[in-house]
Amino acid sequence: MTEFDVHTLDNGIRIAHKQATHTKVVHCGFILDIGSRDEQPEQQGLAHFWEHMAFKGTRKRKAYHILNRVDSVGGELNAYTTKEKICFYASVLDRHFENALELLADITFDSIFPEKQIERERSVILEEMSMYYDSPEDAIQDDFDAVVFGEHPLGKNILGTNETIHRFSREDFQHFLQVNMNTGKLIFSCVGNLPSKKVFQLAEKYLALVPTLAGQGNRLPFVHQLPQQEIRTRTLTQAQCAIGRTAYPVGDDCSLPFYLLTNLLGGPSMNTRLSMTLREKHGLVYSIDAEYQPYTDTGLFAIYFGTEPRQLNRAINFALKELKLLREKPLGTMQLHRAKEQMMGQMAMNSENNQSLMLAMGRSLLDQYELENLEALYKKINKITASQLQEIAQEMFQKDGLSMLTYVPED
Repeated sequence: MTEFDVHTLDNGIRIAHKQATHTKVVHCGFILDIGSRDEQPEQQGLAHFWEHMAFKGTRKRKAYHILNRVDSVGGELNAYTTKEKICFYASVLDRHFENALELLADITFDSIFPEKQIERERSVILEEMSMYYDSPEDAIQDDFDAVVFGEHPLGKNILGTNETIHRFSREDFQHFLQVNMNTGKLIFSCVGNLPSKKVFQLAEKYLALVPTLAGQGNRLPFVHQLPQQEIRTRTLTQAQCAIGRTAYPVGDDCSLPFYLLTNLLGGPSMNTRLSMTLREKHGLVYSIDAEYQPYTDTGLFAIYFGTEPRQLNRAINFALKELKLLREKPLGTMQLHRAKEQMMGQMAMNSENNQSLMLAMGRSLLDQYELENLEALYKKINKITASQLQEIAQEMFQKDGLSMLTYVPED
């Protein structure tokens, strides 16, 4: 028996569903293969602005009615924008699933972008931009994208700029959707205690009449960028640092082993190599993370941490030393086994978060055209060898291939 069921409508929309027993909550949403990298330079921030505006009015609902539809029955309605995806999603009791599906379809395909709401939402987004700027831990991640990817759209801030946010009009949103919306490149994903037959029937009811949309966009391929090192002064008390580089794209044969390597180095556990060295052994940081984000044609590997300004160089050297160790010394049999067990355990726990699972299903189906269950992924993980990881470390962790961005306090 397959773990997931997928049904494709005549207009190209795919519905992915997993029946989860022992829950009364359904998580569902539209995941669209549209993101900030699909913007033209003068459109920077438009995809994220659209995410906001989807809640501000459709042909048959005002903003109040959209927000009240799910919240009034104890559910949650939300959305997010990334470099390559936009998602509108909801979580409701199973008896309200049909209402949630109808509402999500309404805001995804029938928003009207009222001019008064656009003016009001400009201020909201500018406040959001200020909030992120005032948080150096968040700001450095956005700025590091620009260091790694340069002037490519992947290097641009998802939120946009003050100039572009002030310029957008209703016609800009309509044009962006016309160019980029493609019913063959969006997924309606669902996880809950409902039979697939019912989910597919309701999807037909509300989505079959959506016209076939064939927008192709103009996604600019990424071309190699030389490593960069930048130091920026900020009004802060703690120095911040980002170290990293471009990485493997989605579906690359090295992507899963590199996930394992990144997880070992600085994943969410407290016993990662970077945490054990910089926090537990030397007391230089409160937290330190290593992340790997694959995109369709490239990826981003990054290490982030904050430390006392006088300890910054020392902390950087310890982080680079851990990368050098992975290049020069293969994992022992027990080290490799523990790394695999740790990642498989984390994946199992994440799969029990049905909302995260629903979103992951949609992204996976868009990027790789297939859904893999945990057992299939475990088999791939167990085939990873120590020599394979060392070869990847030697390719990815060479010091002269790394970019670096540091925030240091103003004098």
